[in-house]
Amino acid sequence: MSAGPLCAAIFDVDGVLLASPHERAWRDALVGFADPLPFTTAVYQANVAGKPRFDGARAALEALAVPDAARKAAAYASMKQSRLEELIADGQVSAFPDALRFVTAIAALGWPMAVASSSKNARAMLQLIRLADGRSLLDLFAVDVCGRDLRHGKPDPEIFQIAAEELHMESNRCFVAEDAPAGVEAARAGGMAPLGVARLQDASGLDAAKADLVVASLDDVDLAALSDGRLRRHAA
Repeated sequence: MSAGPLCAAIFDVDGVLLASPHERAWRDALVGFADPLPFTTAVYQANVAGKPRFDGARAALEALAVPDAARKAAAYASMKQSRLEELIADGQVSAFPDALRFVTAIAALGWPMAVASSSKNARAMLQLIRLADGRSLLDLFAVDVCGRDLRHGKPDPEIFQIAAEELHMESNRCFVAEDAPAGVEAARAGGMAPLGVARLQDASGLDAAKADLVVASLDDVDLAALSDGRLRRHAA
């Protein structure tokens, strides 16, 4: 558990703030490399979600027992990126309503917030989401650590450590909202409080990664407790 009290927030993007077509793009791009059917949501969450593009491509091909996975990963990653750009251009991106409510509530507390995603498409997708006042969703965040070239990908904590540094916050004062076990592991390794968001009935993986709290919806987080610096679920 974080030493707290918590007073800053770091958010992953895909699966936490946005319903994006990443998983579909990875699956569609498998044509010519492997049968797409075994590439289930569980395979995506366990092997690809939260990782840099090349690492995710290699992990997916290895999970599907594709021969010479390391050699084929770059081509697969390139195909996935092309397909993702097509899906984004087709409007296949939306914000989760509970995420918008939660981020707005955190902003009302006056807490500094960052977005931190390994995806090089995250910034553009966040800018597509328009708020009632005309701003983009990206505008709510003081720090943007999306799509940077890092030395290490998740589960290494580098991306979240950079976010905390640029927020000018100690790591143990930050919580990280993540939907992937690799992201939860990264937050914990960085000394932060991981908040697991299990939108896909995948709470067990987030629990196994030792998230401090796992919720199916961000509406389930107790905002009164959070205002006191504690991650807690609403009382039943």
